[in-house]
Amino acid sequence: MNKDSFRSTCPISSSLDLFGDKWTLLIVRDLLYYGSRTFKDFSQSEEHISSARLAEKLKKLEQIEALVKENHPTSKKVFNYSLTQKGKDLAPIIVDYIAWGNKYLNNHISEESKVFAKNLEKDRKGTLKEIMK
Repeated sequence: MNKDSFRSTCPISSSLDLFGDKWTLLIVRDLLYYGSRTFKDFSQSEEHISSARLAEKLKKLEQIEALVKENHPTSKKVFNYSLTQKGKDLAPIIVDYIAWGNKYLNNHISEESKVFAKNLEKDRKGTLKEIMK
């Protein structure tokens, strides 16, 4: 991305320009947690992202080299998306959201997320290493 793509030189503001919407980190979450995904996989998530918005966000993540788009092994019409190292390096942000949500939204989050958050509390480094594979 060039300098004109950002509102300021502040690292927080510039990062928010890339990941500050309500969908991008959810796509990264799915890729970290589930690995390689197809467009259909993303569109079936419980958050119900629209096809147009999903296509826009996947394209943006591909442009900034946070993910790669590859041909699916069984269909030329389907693509697999997977994270690059740049995308995997967003894992600490994702796990911090999980930890915060577990602490302050505990009555709202899923049991699966609570278990993940507890594992994170016990072994943050190991948990991060595992999801960043």
